Amino acid sequence: MLNPNLKLNKKIFDKDIEQIPIRKGFGQGLLAAGEKDPRVVVLCADLTESAQAIFFKEKFPNRFVELGVAEQNMASVASGMAAMGKIPFITSYAMFSPGRNWEQVRTTICYNDRPVKIAGSHAGISVGPDGGTHQAIEDMAITRVLPRMVVISPCDAIEARKATEAAAETDTPVYIRLAREKTPVMTTDKTPFKIGLAQTVWQGNKPKVGIIATGALLYQALLAAKELKEKKIEVEVMNLSTIKPLDKKSIVALANRVEGIVTVEEHQINGGMGSAVAECLAEHRPTPMRFIGVHDKFGQSGTPDELIKHYSMDAKAIIEAAKELI
Repeated sequence: MLNPNLKLNKKIFDKDIEQIPIRKGFGQGLLAAGEKDPRVVVLCADLTESAQAIFFKEKFPNRFVELGVAEQNMASVASGMAAMGKIPFITSYAMFSPGRNWEQVRTTICYNDRPVKIAGSHAGISVGPDGGTHQAIEDMAITRVLPRMVVISPCDAIEARKATEAAAETDTPVYIRLAREKTPVMTTDKTPFKIGLAQTVWQGNKPKVGIIATGALLYQALLAAKELKEKKIEVEVMNLSTIKPLDKKSIVALANRVEGIVTVEEHQINGGMGSAVAECLAEHRPTPMRFIGVHDKFGQSGTPDELIKHYSMDAKAIIEAAKELI
């Protein structure tokens, strides 16, 4: 059943569950962070409206900088602003930031230990018709490998808002991964959020399988858990919204309660969240695993639902993976 302590959306399994783009939560979080701290500034690379920075621009025009199609320059400018005491957020499509400007993120931000916050919008294959060139499915891998970088993958718009506000209060570089399309709202304003803390969102009675999900695919994991329970198979579902620093204690504890782990992410399975979990368990508690994600392929054009099914990242695929483990 859903964890009552997390005060999740009671309409999670209703057909009319509210759906909001995760990137919209980022825009709301920017406004809140800007209102709270005058040091917060926003830089954008010609995608102000798409990346949801438009609201910050309208309210704080003197704290907003449009750099045009110059993602590498944007990272370097933000690093300089951070060195002068500002809290810069830079935003673009994830393929371009941290994709195109990875070296500048590495050297001018992380190497120099500047607290720049990087928001990568339109991540994952659910970008849809834009196709493989715009579908960032490698971004968690290239950011979590960077020293000093915090990596967050919110499950919905509300969690994205909270993650953005929390990121503004850290003294480290942060990468926030954002989806484009409307996705189910699973949490509420009362659901707790803390960087680096995983949450058990579905509890099972003596669970046989643990499902660890990140981002919007948490919804597919919950659908799978509900159906598995109806089939008399108990599972536990964890929302791993922080990929780095990894909540190793919670992951190992889950592995101790179950027979196997299924990881679920809208990302390449190589180097992504599943890899991070596998690294943790290989060291602390070797556990049989299955990996739901993109298996060494590029994305392609299609509707979000079509692509999630085509790449076997829907509830059906999660159920099959769980059954394999038992």
